[in-house]
Parts: sequence; C-alpha cells; structure tokens
Amino acid sequence: MPAEPIIGYCVKCKEKREIAEARAVFLGEQGRPATQGRCPVCGTKITRFGRTPAHEGLDPAAHTVASKAQKQRQRSGPKMVIVESPAKARTVGRFLGRGYTVEASVGHVRDLPANRMGVDIEHDFRPRYVIPAKKKEVVKKLRAKAQKASAVYLATDPDREGEAIAWHLQAVLERQLRGIPVHRVEFHEITPEAVDHAFAHPRDIDRLRVDAQQARRILDRVVGYTLSPLLRQKLSRKGLSAGRVQSVALRLVCEREREIQAFVPVEYWSIEAELKKQEAGGRSFWAKLVKVRGEEPDLKTGEEAQAIVDDLEGAAYRVQKVTRRERKRRPAPPFTTSTMQQEASRRLRFTAKKTMAL
Repeated sequence: MPAEPIIGYCVKCKEKREIAEARAVFLGEQGRPATQGRCPVCGTKITRFGRTPAHEGLDPAAHTVASKAQKQRQRSGPKMVIVESPAKARTVGRFLGRGYTVEASVGHVRDLPANRMGVDIEHDFRPRYVIPAKKKEVVKKLRAKAQKASAVYLATDPDREGEAIAWHLQAVLERQLRGIPVHRVEFHEITPEAVDHAFAHPRDIDRLRVDAQQARRILDRVVGYTLSPLLRQKLSRKGLSAGRVQSVALRLVCEREREIQAFVPVEYWSIEAELKKQEAGGRSFWAKLVKVRGEEPDLKTGEEAQAIVDDLEGAAYRVQKVTRRERKRRPAPPFTTSTMQQEASRRLRFTAKKTMAL
C-alpha cells in the first residue's frame, strides 16, 4: 500500500480521483510498473502507470498482474466453491456432485488487527486488514485449492457479513484467481433446488453491501477502541468496555430501571361478573363493570368495591345493545426458539429446559 495517496483518472467519472485500495503492481510479461485500485466514488477500476515509492523492494514476480493474453489461458481443474461453514460445505458438495470442490472459509479470513486500531482516521477511515493467526492455515489451504481451480464461486451467506467475507476472500486469493472466472452466488435455503438456482444466476460482489458492513465494522472499532480505555481510566476498573451497541443498550436498561425504581404503586379495583341467560342451556359470558350511575367507577379500596358488589348481587340485568362486526386475525408467525419457550411456559407451564428437551 503506498504511503501517500495516489491520484488516477476515472474514465467513468471523467475526473482525477484518489485511488482507493491502491496497490503497486507490475503489468504483463514485461513487468511494467503501475498502481491499481478503484474509484472511491463509483467503484470503477483505475490503473495509473509509472513507478512509485511503493514499488521499491517489491518482487516483480510476486506482484505481476497477468496480461489479457495470459488471462485467457484456461485451467482444467475442478470448479471451486467457498462457503462459510464446514457442515454446509459437505451438504453443498453432495448437491453439486463431481466437477466441484467445496471448501469452507470458517467465517472471516481477514479482520482489523486485534492489537491496534487498524483504521486510518486521517485518510477517510481507511481500514487496514490483516489475516488473523488462527486463519492462516485456512487461507493457505484455500490458496492451494484455488490455484488449481478452473472457476471459483463465492457462496458465503446472503447478508452483509457474507458479502464482506466474499470480498475478503477475493482479496486474499487475488493471485490465485487471476485468469479464471470468479462469481458470487447466494442461496437462502440448503436444498438442491435453491443451490441449482443460485449457480444458474451468478452475479458480481455487491460493493454497496460490502461498504455497509465495513462502515459498521469500522464504527464498532473506532467507538470501542476510543471509549473503552477512557472508561477503564475514569472508573479505575479493569475489564470494562464500551461499544456502539452495548453502550446505548446499557443506557436504555438503566433508564428503564430508574423508572421501575421510581414507580409508586396505586391500589385500584375492578369488578367483573359471569352472567347467564335464565333459559336452560344458555351460555354464560363475562361482563365488566364500566359505569356506576353514569360515571366510570374509580374504586381505590376493597371496601368501595365490596359495597358495589353487594348492590349488584340482587339486581336484574338486561342486554342494552348488541354490536356485530367482522374481525380479521392474522395467524401468528412461525415460532423462534425464544417465542416457543415463552408460549410453552404460558400455556403449559413448561420450563425452558423441558421445552428444549422435547
């Protein structure tokens, strides 16, 4: 990565732009020095020819970008598919059959460094990614497999995090992917039909999704790494941390707890009666007392409520008005684990442990 920003011309914007994700390379068999990256505004690829200080000390053989003629050379190996989960890799491998090799990235293969901020705040919050030590063997294996593949399909999860993982995979496998097709596929269920449909409709990586994930990740890092040390310093306690989500959630919990502690209970009473027609076989129903002598009852003591009950026990009742109307009730959504436990507790008095054991 060049130490100073590199400016190149974007053919789509028709303006000079600072090259985002700039990298020093050598082009073609002659090894012509250049800087490649993308336009930070529209994402178009930008190439600026010429040597920069970033080229000093680079091995041309290790940083050469293939020419168009070289890219047209085809490999004869199997098509490679990369998913996130090893279990999913085995299932998808059975669906695809021969001609495909399915590997797992086991989550992210690049991340911000654990021992420092890893975000260049002075230069548009540019992230500086590293391959974690625990993922180096995974990346090494993926590179070896990709080197022999005739095409690569990035089948990570269909969300922002999965899109970012696909983008990181493309970055760490850059050399191995030169000259072969690279596709992004996504499926929302692990079935043969869903997998077949996904591979029949491949697409490019969605940079908008990637940028959304990067913004969240960078914000998490900036907030956490800035506030956590300050929090520990001010409170003189180790192990405390602050975060973009947890700090706001903690405030909401504290505010609600203060409301609960400040609550002053007030006694009140309501009266309901089970009524039934005098005819034999009539169905009973429940009615709530809503007015006493034309006014809403305000019963603050049991004595007041009992006095009204005593008056009502010998009274005669009649239906004053019947209102009929249609109501539509939508079915409840499918259970999640938590809602299933709640419903089992409410209806059957089951504990969460008993519910999960059934």
